[in-house]
Amino acid sequence: IVPCYNEQEALPIFYEESTKVLAGMDCEYEFLFVNDGSKDGTLELLKEFAKEDTHVTYIGFSRNFGKEAAMYAGLEQSNGDYVVIIDADLQDPPELIEEMYATLLEGEYDCVGSRRVTRKGESKIRSFFARQFYKIIRKISQTDIVDGARDFRMMTRQMVDSIISVKEYNRFSKGIFAWVGYRTKWLEFENIQRVCGTTKWSFWGLFIYAIDGIVA
Repeated sequence: IVPCYNEQEALPIFYEESTKVLAGMDCEYEFLFVNDGSKDGTLELLKEFAKEDTHVTYIGFSRNFGKEAAMYAGLEQSNGDYVVIIDADLQDPPELIEEMYATLLEGEYDCVGSRRVTRKGESKIRSFFARQFYKIIRKISQTDIVDGARDFRMMTRQMVDSIISVKEYNRFSKGIFAWVGYRTKWLEFENIQRVCGTTKWSFWGLFIYAIDGIVA
């Protein structure tokens, strides 16, 4: 599942790099891109990918509903035994998918998540507020939300079905991933800069998202 919002520049690079990884694995795979009301050529690119590659499907939103809605729509439409959520900007390393899959096949875990152990490349004020958010939410909630956790993860079908069954309207997926339970293994990596383009998250947007997360 690949949420996309104005990712015209990054998509061709992401698609090429991810295909190299997935094509080398001993499994069937499908890309499910979710176009979150992009205003650039993202949707046109996805149509081209789907026309040329039977592994590609996509969903197109009527407007920008946000990443949370895009992830939920992707999870609802997914039908694989194992489901990955990954960003298109290559800040989530596609090569980790192979290790995630091998780990889940062993049967001990239901989820392999990823977390950043550094915030190199981020502004100091943004890093400071991010750390404060995790401190606050861990104090006020019994749900274990890991500092630096990314949405990038692979989950079993059972876990995905449990997440879909949570019918929250204002969703905070990092909390829901933890709240449903299941055994999770964490893969750590250092912060990676976007392959191209700029982040769609402003400081104010992240602040509102943090408030939503705390309330949710």
